[in-house]
Amino acid sequence: MGLELQLLEIRDLSEFDSAFAAMVKERAGALLVTGHPLFFLHRTRLADLAARNRLPSMSTQEQWVDAGGLMSYGPNFVDVYRRGAVYVDRILRGAKPGDLPIEQPTNLALVLNLKTAKRLGLTIPPSLLQRTDHVIE
Repeated sequence: MGLELQLLEIRDLSEFDSAFAAMVKERAGALLVTGHPLFFLHRTRLADLAARNRLPSMSTQEQWVDAGGLMSYGPNFVDVYRRGAVYVDRILRGAKPGDLPIEQPTNLALVLNLKTAKRLGLTIPPSLLQRTDHVIE
């Protein structure tokens, strides 16, 4: 696809501004936010920095979009935790953890923030909007 990844390591909140300066300097085309707790805790600040620097942003967590990020695609974490509780119940009833099957999330959701798209000057194609599970307007 001709994409080049630029990995930036951030250890604390004080490094956000310099990371975005590096992205702008390298002419990054978008921002992919991992599920690290630091990013989740400061998701509103990150989403604002991304929008101010005109970087479309994506994460696996729907809360990212609620905070002002452009989009998310990932598992429904409530379902994941619910399935985890089923495993805990099985283990407490005597099942051996090594005997339990490995499960992967099957309920994935695409969420878009149209306010952020407008702020970035992006037009979301109708074909993508039709596939979206939740839209923030």
